[in-house]
Amino acid sequence: MTDPTAATFAAVFIALWIGHTVGDHWVQSSCQAAHKGLPGRAGRLACTRHVLGLTATKAAVLAPIVLVLGLDLGAAGLTVGFLLDAASHWWADRRTTLAALARVCGKAEFYSLGTPTHPAHPVTADGTYAPTLGTGAYSLDQSWHILWLGISALIIASV
Repeated sequence: MTDPTAATFAAVFIALWIGHTVGDHWVQSSCQAAHKGLPGRAGRLACTRHVLGLTATKAAVLAPIVLVLGLDLGAAGLTVGFLLDAASHWWADRRTTLAALARVCGKAEFYSLGTPTHPAHPVTADGTYAPTLGTGAYSLDQSWHILWLGISALIIASV
């Protein structure tokens, strides 16, 4: 990889990461977040709507970076990179798939960390479950997405 390609990879990765955090947390609707893991058509549609909004957000963040920095990106790399990122995000956000991968990898206990099903779940002063954003499922979800952001950025920068 040449130095300009390495710099392009870094710029694309940063743009995708910014777009990811905004799209996954600000753009995603409460309905999409609540329903994307449901079985059947309703869950698949909610997940698809989430991934479409997320992908549009990533593209909206990447576009000015490409223009301002004068990055030379090919249509094939952009197409393959965005499709791969979207597909990997959709797969993980159906929830049962990522939970199954966690079980296969020996991470089932970590996946349940911070939830009422974990033996050491957080509790309030009166001993009831204390909800938290700091769950193992969330950590594994986000690390999965960042892995694929890196792979997608490499494809976008080099193809």
